Amino acid sequence: MELKFYNTISGEKENFLPENKNNVKIYSCGPTVYNFNHIGNFRYYVFCDVLRRSLKLLGYTPDHSMNITDIEDKIIRDSLAENKSVEEFTQKWTQIFFEDLETLGIEKIEHYPKATESIPDMIDIIDKLEKRNMIYEKDGSVYYSISKFSGYGKLSKIDTTGMVSGTRYDTDEYEKEDLRDFVLWKAPKLEKEKFWETKYGNGRPGWHLECSAMIRKIYKSGIDIHTGGVDLLFPHHENEIAQSEGAYPEDKFVKTWLHCEHLLVEGEKMSKSKGNYYTLRDLLEKGYDKKSIRYLLLSYHYRTKLNFSLSRLEESKKAISKIQNTVDRVMEARSHENIQQKEPENFAKSAFEEFKNGISDDLNIAKSLGTVFDFLKTVNSGLDSGSLSAADLEDVAIYFKKINSVLAILDFEKKPETLVDEEIENLMAERAKARQDKNFKRSDEIRDLLLSRGILIEDTKTGVKWKRN
Repeated sequence: MELKFYNTISGEKENFLPENKNNVKIYSCGPTVYNFNHIGNFRYYVFCDVLRRSLKLLGYTPDHSMNITDIEDKIIRDSLAENKSVEEFTQKWTQIFFEDLETLGIEKIEHYPKATESIPDMIDIIDKLEKRNMIYEKDGSVYYSISKFSGYGKLSKIDTTGMVSGTRYDTDEYEKEDLRDFVLWKAPKLEKEKFWETKYGNGRPGWHLECSAMIRKIYKSGIDIHTGGVDLLFPHHENEIAQSEGAYPEDKFVKTWLHCEHLLVEGEKMSKSKGNYYTLRDLLEKGYDKKSIRYLLLSYHYRTKLNFSLSRLEESKKAISKIQNTVDRVMEARSHENIQQKEPENFAKSAFEEFKNGISDDLNIAKSLGTVFDFLKTVNSGLDSGSLSAADLEDVAIYFKKINSVLAILDFEKKPETLVDEEIENLMAERAKARQDKNFKRSDEIRDLLLSRGILIEDTKTGVKWKRN
């Protein structure tokens, strides 16, 4: 089965052939750890997870990295405002990030490099660029001269005609299509600002340099897949190419570029001022189920804008229930016996091939989900008529287990007994106490337990209430 990806740099769907047989080197731009991630961020992280899980389902072995940006303009600003060290400040937000990934069923990957632990690797890249006369110093900072790299603009297709050399950007992020030399090493600007002592003076890395260095540190070469949000295409990824291929012209930096589109809320860009800005925890506090959130974020093709709404979370819940109800019927008919670790071979084989065909076509998960709902009709019809043999039921159970290795929304365990009202009230009281004590881990555990027993928690004008689903 051919796997195809839409490669941003070529603008075409291409057959995917990793450099080293089935071992796939992947780098995904990760979070800047200074605040809660919003649901637009999580749309991207879920996409990275679906990519990884799909590759595994198709027989590939991912060697996957996601950076933790723990030094950057906003981090310095906010850590100084809180009178905390960069390390103390970012430790909290890094932990929260990983907790949120776990909540959404996002797999742990092989590498989570931190920018602050990769400074020597960044200096090494600057050294190599200096030898090739591609950098210059100004006011204590070091800049990359983009006019010295002939391939600048090949990813973003930005027009470099009339580019003026020597105009510079000191900030880590800047506006699209603003062609200026970018900073590699930044001299301290603020009192008590975190810095490192190097041959290029006291300072810290520019944001763009961090990813190039961490990729080189982990893989010692170029990579098969680089992912990011579409907003990172320019300037961040364009600058990564310039740095990496400028320092290592003998290597191809990235073979396949995959970019995830924006998430909108009710057709508009997220904004706190508009009241349509949601973090994952905002949605959970409103009583929405984590699986419904995951399903909505993964159910649209990654290269299409996702128009998020609370009503679509309700639709996602119903979609999951439709699949889960069939899974429950199958598992009940099998007396909840363990499912074999293999692929479907008979009754569900063609349905499984159709599911794989969808994800093989540039991760077209919407197409794959369509085949799932078609297959549900066949399975339920067989269950209703009693025509499914024990071998058929086993094959269907294997099918659901396999597709869930990508979707991560289904439950195969026997449902626990329903809680009585007194047990629910006691758990609600314990949860309220945990939240008062800022023990959010225990609070989340109780919420998840109640949800697993069909109990929904709702914030109302008169306080937090519960109801049976």
